[in-house]
Amino acid sequence: MLLKNKTAIITGCNKGIGKEILKLFSENGAKVIACVRKIDEKFNEELDYLQNKNKCEIIPLSFDLMKEDEVKDAAKKILALCEKIDILVNNAGAVETALFQMMSLKKFKEIFQVNFFSQIVLTQFILKLMIKNKSGSIINISSISGLDANVGRSAYSASKSALITQSKVLSKEVGGHNVRVNCIAPGLVNTDMLNKNTKNDVINQMIENISLKRIANPIDIANVALFLSSDLSKYITGQVIRVDGGM
Repeated sequence: MLLKNKTAIITGCNKGIGKEILKLFSENGAKVIACVRKIDEKFNEELDYLQNKNKCEIIPLSFDLMKEDEVKDAAKKILALCEKIDILVNNAGAVETALFQMMSLKKFKEIFQVNFFSQIVLTQFILKLMIKNKSGSIINISSISGLDANVGRSAYSASKSALITQSKVLSKEVGGHNVRVNCIAPGLVNTDMLNKNTKNDVINQMIENISLKRIANPIDIANVALFLSSDLSKYITGQVIRVDGGM
């Protein structure tokens, strides 16, 4: 078990990449604070199943990344619950597809609020505890869109690019406290977000340019998050790891 006796916070745990990270971390012995926008009966049932299966503790926590006050309140609850946080995975995100001239400033601000500003707020709170304990791994889930840029994704690409740059800067600021900060930049991943926001013909066309000739499954991203969270990567910080099948 790579994460035995470690405590992790994961945002966006109810589906896609976040759900897979939650499952993998619980299998590897972590105590997980599973953050979602809304807790429902289905989510509680899934947590009960994982806890019974993996003999681990999972604490559900709900807050909306669009609402800064809710993020702050949630962070304070976490600090009251835990004396130590070993891992923070900022996974939750939002996407909007529209040409630059067709996207309102209001929508730009909404995407940045979810993908960047709220993640900064949460990280600032949790970082205090990591610095106090002289240990921690922060993993920000960015996107190849933040590196390569995609047509129709001005707000999304810009927010993910900002997350990458902020991660690199932060890694330099907190490295002396034995806190590591890294980014994962997934390519095409088989999630609801991809399937709802990208046309099938576009996906198929992009697959032709991928060396491995397939899109990723969420577990492909979760495995990298597990590596970056564990002591196997204790000398890795300030990095952006592309998980894109060779795009």
